[in-house]
Amino acid sequence: MNIAQLLARPHNMSVGEAAPYLEGFVTEMAAVGYTELTIGGYLDSAIHFGGWLETQSVRLSGIDENTVKAFGAHRCQCPGHRSHKCLSRHYLARVERFAGYLAKRGAIRQAANTVPETPASLIAFRQWLLQHRGLSPVTAARHERLMTLMLPALGTDAGEYTATTVRAVILDQIRGRRPAYAKTFVGTLRIYLRFLATTGACQPGLDHVVPTVAEWRLSSLPRYLDSTQVTRLNEACHKNGPLALRDRAIMLLLLRLGLRAGDIADMRPADIDWREATLLVRGKGRRDVRLPLPQDAGDAVLDYLQDERPAAMIDRVFLCAKAPFRALRSGGAVSDVVRLALRKVGIENPPSRGANLIRHTAATSMLRAGATLDEIGTVLRHKSPDTTAHYAKVDVATLQQIAQLWPGPKEGK
Repeated sequence: MNIAQLLARPHNMSVGEAAPYLEGFVTEMAAVGYTELTIGGYLDSAIHFGGWLETQSVRLSGIDENTVKAFGAHRCQCPGHRSHKCLSRHYLARVERFAGYLAKRGAIRQAANTVPETPASLIAFRQWLLQHRGLSPVTAARHERLMTLMLPALGTDAGEYTATTVRAVILDQIRGRRPAYAKTFVGTLRIYLRFLATTGACQPGLDHVVPTVAEWRLSSLPRYLDSTQVTRLNEACHKNGPLALRDRAIMLLLLRLGLRAGDIADMRPADIDWREATLLVRGKGRRDVRLPLPQDAGDAVLDYLQDERPAAMIDRVFLCAKAPFRALRSGGAVSDVVRLALRKVGIENPPSRGANLIRHTAATSMLRAGATLDEIGTVLRHKSPDTTAHYAKVDVATLQQIAQLWPGPKEGK
């Protein structure tokens, strides 16, 4: 890409004070993988914005959040064959990106931070979860987010917490919520009260007054796809199309190893030992496990790395396909790949639509292939054997052998 040629393209506007920043703006966009056509569109928008500032006699130092809004609302009759009542939201987003670059360079004032300040207790809580409990940043952030919802009712003075106030707050928070979602609030409040007790901020034992949500653990059947659906899903991984190599590699890793969505999103190139054909998986609680890498899954990852992965210096295996290139955002993007694959092969009304569906499917497939529960628990990295035993419910053939006959009516009645 020739940045000099892009900047030398003729235009009919005087850019004024914004002119010295155009080259850096273009260079930054090229560095994160934008195409020349896309960069040209952003550059035209930046020039238009700079020219409008010049006609309005607005200096860069005087720009605030209302300036870009005024630019978007102006009846455009600027030079360059423009004549519009107002600018589109998409066009204005380009200008906002340029304004963000100007703010980063210190050319304009940063917008005032409207995000409320995080209480010191929650900051310490997050650090405690990360350092002492070994939770992942995503899980720690979820606990912090839930506590942010409950803290206004609890109050910031932990020394004033009582059993009555704690129970009242949690009951009000979970009222009307689904049991699974309510349990996340209950678990977060318990661990927060334990944290406060360890630091002496509140009286110990308050975590015991938090009520339990009525829901039997592992009471439901595992949600999984049958063998026919798995075959259709596997065949769909071999079709061509946009992101075909990336999505195929992700699906095969899920199907063969039963990985979690976060395992895929966090996977680094150094985690793969090509010589030994193994994959290092960083599981919950910072427990690292090295698993054998199946041939077809390894080939799919290699094809993606060689032929489709953007050439970006990012320490993750799987990246977003469109610029700006970046690592997948947590496990949500991996579940999106699963949803797209299910829709592509026409699997209607699946038991669920996220990556966890494929994890359950992999476990039940291993069970039916003769693997023991201990072997399945090792692959899936379950902390408790009871979690793996959950999959024994789908082994109908074995259950039929041990099932007792239902007592019928006695003779003569």
